[in-house]
Amino acid sequence: MGGYKDTNTGGAGYAFLTTQWSLIEGVQSAQDKDGALIGALLTRYWKPVYWYLRRRGCDNEQAKDLTQGFFHEIVLNRGLLQRADRSKGRFRAFLRHALDQYLRNENTKARARKRRPGGKRIPFDPADPPALPQTICSMTPEDCYNYAWLSDLLEQVLTEVRTDCQSDGLQVHWQIFYERLVRPILEDFAPPSLQEVGQRCGVEEEKKVANMLVTVKRRFQTALRRRVRNTVAQEDEVDDEVQELLEYFP
Repeated sequence: MGGYKDTNTGGAGYAFLTTQWSLIEGVQSAQDKDGALIGALLTRYWKPVYWYLRRRGCDNEQAKDLTQGFFHEIVLNRGLLQRADRSKGRFRAFLRHALDQYLRNENTKARARKRRPGGKRIPFDPADPPALPQTICSMTPEDCYNYAWLSDLLEQVLTEVRTDCQSDGLQVHWQIFYERLVRPILEDFAPPSLQEVGQRCGVEEEKKVANMLVTVKRRFQTALRRRVRNTVAQEDEVDDEVQELLEYFP
């Protein structure tokens, strides 16, 4: 397939304990006897593949069937992971190029009518994929693919930060961060003022609200960089990946 540098801008508990390339290299070195490593990778990537197919014009059932077929036929049974090379760019770009090649060789309508492929299998079935968000309905398929991957990453980071804040007795800090930054993005409205946030969260002093917000923002940035670092091959790629995520979630 040649090089697969990504020029586009725009799970499993096991997966959170190691890096993406560690998972891939574990598969390549035949350490994945029970399918846990591949399962972790599929958990990370089935949604971007499914949403990409939807934006390419597939209906729900076609996209589900093609997603299943791609992972079982190409990723599992034809050893796609054995050809992945961290020196040639982002794995998600490599995966998308392989998906494009798969689609070129498939008749979508005929493919959707066929039974699930046989051969090597692991527990994986996107039986109830989420509806496409309105925010991606005008995106290109490539941007949609990246958005799905990045939104999952952001959700993991927010869950981690919320859990850590609760464990450290910083529930009000988290609520301020959520009301000021997260909720406006999720519900698409202008961020409230620090004074309004303070009133909602029971903190009267605006300066104190600002300081509490900064505390959680620092935790968020640290967690985000750590998660991103686990998905790239080299340290110097972290800043580019973080910047790309922030472009999708201003």
